[in-house]
Amino acid sequence: MYLTMNRFKVIPEKAAEFEEVWAQRDSQLKSVPGFRSFALLKGPEGEDHILYASHTIWEDEESFIGWTKSEAFRIAHKGAKGRAEMYRGGPELEIFESVIELV
Repeated sequence: MYLTMNRFKVIPEKAAEFEEVWAQRDSQLKSVPGFRSFALLKGPEGEDHILYASHTIWEDEESFIGWTKSEAFRIAHKGAKGRAEMYRGGPELEIFESVIELV
């Protein structure tokens, strides 16, 4: 299993808009080989932001890399930079590879 997570610091007044953008997004993920699951997670609220994380699980690293180089990736991220006013800084990518799995 290969997990990728982008953390977003969203301005509190923009939280509903942020969630709507993700709800309406054509992610294309279900058509991508190696994709397992996606979740948008809402975390704690800080002084000037609410923490969110997009959480995607892949079969392996090759599947994730293939996604980042695909037309589906370009479609899913179209217009993403135009929404910078919602954030405190840019997204922070974190990547994890499983060493132990219990199912």
